[in-house]
Amino acid sequence: MTKLVQAFLTGVFFTFILDFFIFLGIKLNYIDFHHIDLYYNILFADHQNIYIYLLFSLIIGFIVIYVDNNKLSAVVLGTLFAFVSLTLIAPIGKSVGELILSQKDVILQDAKRSYRGDIYYYGRKEVTFYDYKLKKVIILKRNRLKDID
Repeated sequence: MTKLVQAFLTGVFFTFILDFFIFLGIKLNYIDFHHIDLYYNILFADHQNIYIYLLFSLIIGFIVIYVDNNKLSAVVLGTLFAFVSLTLIAPIGKSVGELILSQKDVILQDAKRSYRGDIYYYGRKEVTFYDYKLKKVIILKRNRLKDID
């Protein structure tokens, strides 16, 4: 195995661990907070940005394999791990979840009604939506909504 492939695979491994903790914090502190019925795997797969993932994989792999200073590598990885672990703290995880997943003051329409409110989660088949008029969270089927995609 060449050193370049080894660096890339090492970066993929460490980036996967970091990503796991980011999405775990979002799942625990945003998804579960809003009582959204969603598995962790779906959240992780649907909101993974492959370009950011590959960029971090390359950077982390380079740092771990090519930088000869083990202390520097450990400090960088430890700092990144501490940073992404912050999403496990409830207010921070909720804020990151809102930043990534929610949309404020949106109007959605189906064949019969118009809804105005906040999208909490835009899922594969359903939209978890807080309706301002009803003052409660409702679940809307995506296939019944007009022009949402």
